[in-house]
Amino acid sequence: MAKVSAVDIRVGNLIEWDKRVWRVLKCYHVHVGGRGGAFMQVEMKDIESGTKTNQRFRTEDKVERAFVEPREMQFLYQDGDSYVFMDKETYEQLALPAEFLEGQTGFLLPNTDVQVNFYDGRPIGLELPPAVVLTVVETEPGIKNATATTTFKPAKTETGLVVQVPPFINQGERIKVSTNDGSYMERA
Repeated sequence: MAKVSAVDIRVGNLIEWDKRVWRVLKCYHVHVGGRGGAFMQVEMKDIESGTKTNQRFRTEDKVERAFVEPREMQFLYQDGDSYVFMDKETYEQLALPAEFLEGQTGFLLPNTDVQVNFYDGRPIGLELPPAVVLTVVETEPGIKNATATTTFKPAKTETGLVVQVPPFINQGERIKVSTNDGSYMERA
């Protein structure tokens, strides 16, 4: 088992805590200025029972990573409520239900390489690449010379994911989106 620092926890990680294996759904680094130390606020789901919990870890805490068998897979297509992946070594196909992917479906395009983690021979989690490139299919028209502004507008991508983008982004443009928090990073 490998222990990792609490600040190294990422969405999609599997950790052992309280004698159970948990999948990290959301994680935030929180620092309250002047009052105590910083901490990681982690929302996680028990892979056995499906219960969710929020837990705070101090930044200096060490967390046990669950021993999982990672397999490199490629997302092929969506079939109703299932998402079909192919093992890149054996070419076996695996269908995972939409509720298993919990909020990660907006980052999946056909031929996207992902890592599916297996625990005791069954799939328990999906790790996406750090960023994906998506095409904007619907947004308000861009504003010329709108570069020095801090306002954002919603943009719907080809996967249905809505991302807050700067005003100069137009329909049809390709943008890079962080899979950690779904935020706009840059034009692609």
